[in-house]
Amino acid sequence: MAETQAEGQIREAAGPQDPAARRIATGALVTLILGGLTAMPPLSMDMYLPALPEVTDALHAPAATIQLTLTACLMGMALGQLVVGPMSDKWGRRRPLLAGLLVYVLATAICAFAPTAELLIAFRLLQGLAGAAAIVIARAVVRDLYDGVEMARFFSTLMLISGVAPVVAPLIGGQVLRLTDWRGIFVVLTVVGIALTLLVWRSLPETLAPGDRHGGGTAEALRTMRGLLADRVFTGYMVAGGFAFAALFAYISASPFVIQEIYGASPQTFSLLFGVNSVGLIVVGQINGKLLVGRVSLDKALGFGLVVITLAATALLLMTSGVFGDVGLVGVAAGLFVLMSAMGLAMPNTNALALMRTKHAAGSASALLGTSSFLIGAIASPLVGIAGEKTAVPMAVVQLACGLAAIGCFVGLCRPWQRSTSTKEEPAGADR
Repeated sequence: MAETQAEGQIREAAGPQDPAARRIATGALVTLILGGLTAMPPLSMDMYLPALPEVTDALHAPAATIQLTLTACLMGMALGQLVVGPMSDKWGRRRPLLAGLLVYVLATAICAFAPTAELLIAFRLLQGLAGAAAIVIARAVVRDLYDGVEMARFFSTLMLISGVAPVVAPLIGGQVLRLTDWRGIFVVLTVVGIALTLLVWRSLPETLAPGDRHGGGTAEALRTMRGLLADRVFTGYMVAGGFAFAALFAYISASPFVIQEIYGASPQTFSLLFGVNSVGLIVVGQINGKLLVGRVSLDKALGFGLVVITLAATALLLMTSGVFGDVGLVGVAAGLFVLMSAMGLAMPNTNALALMRTKHAAGSASALLGTSSFLIGAIASPLVGIAGEKTAVPMAVVQLACGLAAIGCFVGLCRPWQRSTSTKEEPAGADR
């Protein structure tokens, strides 16, 4: 009944072609639900971060193997989006989303009882495959409801909501470790998954009208994705965003060992520092959405963010390699704070600029954006530990390489000086 009423409200308030009225009909609760869906990746990974050293000891596995539990979850989220995105363009947003959330809850519950590192890696992969539905469909719903600059602003709003997750998740993880062991973290994640599933079932209406859905199968989905990738500008934003995310994930996967093992901080101190860095990302994201969007072109804001990420990674490499002597935890934490904060410019603007070109296939475009980010991030994750647990240099090298690659893609493929993308939507293929 709740589903019928919600969908009826949208149909009565506006036809399927009136996105402005549909936004009013959905209201603040749907905004919070979309924020919760986009928060699932940081919840699934960041709450678990303070426990990585404990998992290493409990399962008698090397650190590199336990880091694969992060990589497996990330790979699952990447590959799952390629499947769920086209499904949501064909069958609507609600059904694939609810199915994915149910499998996510089951996989997360099983992770809590995994007896070996190998089984934990396997079920983290399944957790990621199912959780992909939340990521890709949340972005597609935003594209269904918003256009142009409004979409960029809404992505910044989502960053405020979902940004609470990386602030709170490590803190919760650290406190859970005071009461129980690392398995309790997965129990908490299971409860969160159940609550979000119920909210989606009761309160998230269908946003893709039947007339806007694609009836084709796998072949048509592949043709749609091929067409999107043929658009040079879309691909440029997609890959630039992927490399920026990889720099972020290099920090996520390496920081528990860098902060706790190299600099001797406690899990609670690590959680506090991680939260402070996430606050920086949230604040800059809100500056982007409230002050910059509409006044400064999205391309300029994105370019500035990528430059700051690269400069922060350069400073981290110089500090961790001993060029400035022993800078200690404070110097490294400051560099990480600047790098994380700059993500508040990079992440919402790459999504908005890419999706502005893809109204005809928002699910498939969202899948490609997410998959590229997660695949590049999954490759970066094991590289940060390639030299062992006693040096932070590989983390800084990976971050610097990703920053430079992101700038190269932005300049070489997007070529923002050739067009204006600050106030209008461009169709995919308009500028190849």
